[in-house]
Amino acid sequence: MKFSCALKLNHIFRRLYATSGHANGYLVLYAKPNHTATNRVGITASKKLGNAVVRNRVRRRLREVYRLNEDRFAPGWDIVVVARSRCIDARFEKLTGAYLSLAEKAGILNAQ
Repeated sequence: MKFSCALKLNHIFRRLYATSGHANGYLVLYAKPNHTATNRVGITASKKLGNAVVRNRVRRRLREVYRLNEDRFAPGWDIVVVARSRCIDARFEKLTGAYLSLAEKAGILNAQ
């Protein structure tokens, strides 16, 4: 992630959870402007998804989706993505489509 950094602070996660999110069958996305020149991205995978191996695999795949499409995102946003159970077995193309459609709904993609 060359233009972004990881979101790790609990109070920022809680601030984003208080906003209205956008959801589909695979993911839930929360976004809020952070008034900086970079994006901060956090990924949440609940214990409901499975053991640590499964959760870490889901997080790695979602980080990769963001990394490959990072130039499409407008700068200056805090983004939290919550993984749902359907994303465990989803194909990478489905995850990419779900992620980008939610980002478009949230209005955080660059106009192209």
